[in-house]
Amino acid sequence: MKTWLHKAAQALGGVLFVALFLVFVVQITARFGFNKPLAWSDEAAVILYVWIILWAAATMVPQREHVAFDLVWNLANARWRRILQILGNALVGGLALVALPASWDYVRFMAREGTPVLGVPLMAVYIPFIVLLLGMVLRSLGQIVQALRGPMDSPMDSPVDSPGSASLAGEISNKGISGVAPP
Repeated sequence: MKTWLHKAAQALGGVLFVALFLVFVVQITARFGFNKPLAWSDEAAVILYVWIILWAAATMVPQREHVAFDLVWNLANARWRRILQILGNALVGGLALVALPASWDYVRFMAREGTPVLGVPLMAVYIPFIVLLLGMVLRSLGQIVQALRGPMDSPMDSPVDSPGSASLAGEISNKGISGVAPP
């Protein structure tokens, strides 16, 4: 079940991507069609790229789609998997929580500086990093609660993700490269 908040996050990600695509089209047309490269288009593309990557990692990419090292996980029994799930998420969420105040101070400090061409305050450029840290904390808390409630099927399962939304990466990690489920 996707909430309206999840749909809004996906919509914003889509809008950012379309904006990046349009900036690229303008940039290519100006550079190769009119032989007049535009400085603002390079800067806008970089800002939009930073926003897209951090926004998607924080709000749109399901937990199971992130890179995971599951060698130890696959060797552990159900009890140890639960313990590993709790410890791993406490580590990631805790580090993100510890980094949050200093990161926020730095992002606020950067409000006094602007980008060279467009003059966009650097706070606006780097604010998605704060969203990423908050997303990591909330996602880790959700994973810890899920692990405390019951066993998990894989290290990439997430209560935030919608069940049944399988992906190629999820299929490979759950069934192996050959597509056959392990014994």
